[in-house]
Amino acid sequence: MWDNLQLLFVWAPIINVQVILDGIFVGAVFALSAYGLALVWGVMNIKNLAQGDFVIMGGYLAFALHQLHVPLVLILLIVMPLMFIFGWIIYVVMIRRIIDQDMFVSLLATFGLSLLLQQVINLIFGPEVQTIDMEMPVYDAFDNMVTVPSSKIVTLGLAAVIAVAVVLFMKRSRAGQAIRATAQDPRAARVLGIDIDRVYAFTFAFNAALCGAAGVLVSIIWVIQPFYGITYSVRSFAIVTAAGLGNLPAVIGAGFGIGLFEKYTGAILGTAYEVAAPVTILLLVLIYRQIQMRRDRQVVR
Repeated sequence: MWDNLQLLFVWAPIINVQVILDGIFVGAVFALSAYGLALVWGVMNIKNLAQGDFVIMGGYLAFALHQLHVPLVLILLIVMPLMFIFGWIIYVVMIRRIIDQDMFVSLLATFGLSLLLQQVINLIFGPEVQTIDMEMPVYDAFDNMVTVPSSKIVTLGLAAVIAVAVVLFMKRSRAGQAIRATAQDPRAARVLGIDIDRVYAFTFAFNAALCGAAGVLVSIIWVIQPFYGITYSVRSFAIVTAAGLGNLPAVIGAGFGIGLFEKYTGAILGTAYEVAAPVTILLLVLIYRQIQMRRDRQVVR
């Protein structure tokens, strides 16, 4: 640890560039799945514990299509609609029946869905770690001390395009406005003629599509494995808890923040501790929120 700290400070200008770049690349991907969770949580009050498994599922769909030599952009255009349809089916079969139930019912149901998806993916693809090799050039600087694969630049660009498209969709489309209205006041939205059940179905399916897009990008810049979903679920919950519900700029900022914190943790303590970083953030935010709630109660009294 101390050797890593010394190295980080001695070579700070160079190593910090590498760590910051890596944090930005992974943070952009985290933000996509986290925003989907924020939508489902904010609109339907469903805490989806299978969020990370949706990401892994999208990654394996991308991996399967890559084996068929499908181009990257086309992979993204195929995976997102497939995940949208899958999300709609899951809503109709399961989620619709638990929306009005206790919070623990939704947690148990989505946890069961998570276990089911893990086993199905494991049976189909096996437990081996997989990745998509795009065979793109790698740029370097400072005598190879800073390396930036072209694939990471491409994924960052695709994540930015998707984020902009989501912002425009939520602000300017009728479906996006219906989602926002339902999140603010479901009863008023129903009075205005909005089909709440259809909005719920679309929201959950849209979340699955965003997770699918994140999974495609993860399979390119990282690795996928059937049981890695829990790590992405934890990251998504940490980002949403820190950023709040339905605020895409805040979610993006929190995604970058957790990505940077995770990479700095790995640089100082070792890569084995990277996964602990979002858990630490989640715990700190929950403790802070609890302290704020107690202070508010004291003020009211």
